Amino acid sequence: MVSRTESAAATRRALLNAARGLLNEGGPQRVTLREVGARADVSRGAAYRHFADKESLLAAVGAESWDRVTDALAVLHPTPSVDGAALLRAALDPLLAVGRDEPEVFRMMFTVPAKSPEVAIQAAGRAQMEFLRVIGSVVGDEHSHLYGAMLLTSALGIASMGASDHLDPRMWQTTPDSVLDSLVGMIADRG
Repeated sequence: MVSRTESAAATRRALLNAARGLLNEGGPQRVTLREVGARADVSRGAAYRHFADKESLLAAVGAESWDRVTDALAVLHPTPSVDGAALLRAALDPLLAVGRDEPEVFRMMFTVPAKSPEVAIQAAGRAQMEFLRVIGSVVGDEHSHLYGAMLLTSALGIASMGASDHLDPRMWQTTPDSVLDSLVGMIADRG
């Protein structure tokens, strides 16, 4: 028999999955609590029992995505056989994958909700701590914030320009991946 707690967790999971799907299909305007509940095949009021409003639901989707990035970063550890550039690139890959595969979810990750922003801020903070741990293992803890910020902001800009075709290889004679690999290599060489 399924406990009440397990049932509530399963309902919440179904709601988050439904919201994620709707968000990816049509952006935040596509997401309504009613549509999320229908898509999750739960009772009409279930979405309202789990989330105060649409903003808190979207914040939960963004926070969950940060948690997925955190989990991917947590398994990265420097070893003698892994060079620094490969480790730095591996640290960027989970976040860049969300940006590439789920651009609307990616936007939610970087949207701090006006009401109750704590969930989103805490989830992003956990990811930042893991990211800085990995960066610090390559460049040293004393430089991790500077190079971490440099890597993250540059990678997001590169990904954005690549997605919008503003980093077209015909114009720049390079690819987004080549630019990112060069940046990662330069930072790894500093460490």
